[in-house]
Amino acid sequence: MLGIIPLFRIFDMDKAKEFYVHYLGFQVDWEHRFEDGAPLYMQVTKGEVSIHLTEHHGDCTPGSAVRIEMTEIEQYHAELHSKNYPYARPAVETAPWNSKEVCVTDPFGNRITFYEELEPS
Repeated sequence: MLGIIPLFRIFDMDKAKEFYVHYLGFQVDWEHRFEDGAPLYMQVTKGEVSIHLTEHHGDCTPGSAVRIEMTEIEQYHAELHSKNYPYARPAVETAPWNSKEVCVTDPFGNRITFYEELEPS
């Protein structure tokens, strides 16, 4: 096995791009529709992490969750807050399992927890 790409259900391309591209800092790699007016399927990437966003009804369930390991979470948190995104103001929390975490929920109810493992105490 070489990797995993989560799928998140979306309902509005513009809201998805506002959240994933403009707020979280992902880039759109590609977009696909079988024909004009068909549901959108696209890939967004930040660093080594890719997520597929889909308007297709049967692809996945809204309200899913994923955890993304990262470094420099405090810096990323500051970057998110500097954007003044009106629908999210996440905090950095230290979890009992020894990680710092920033949790965001997209406009469609999907939750992403960014986390950085802490040194053992």
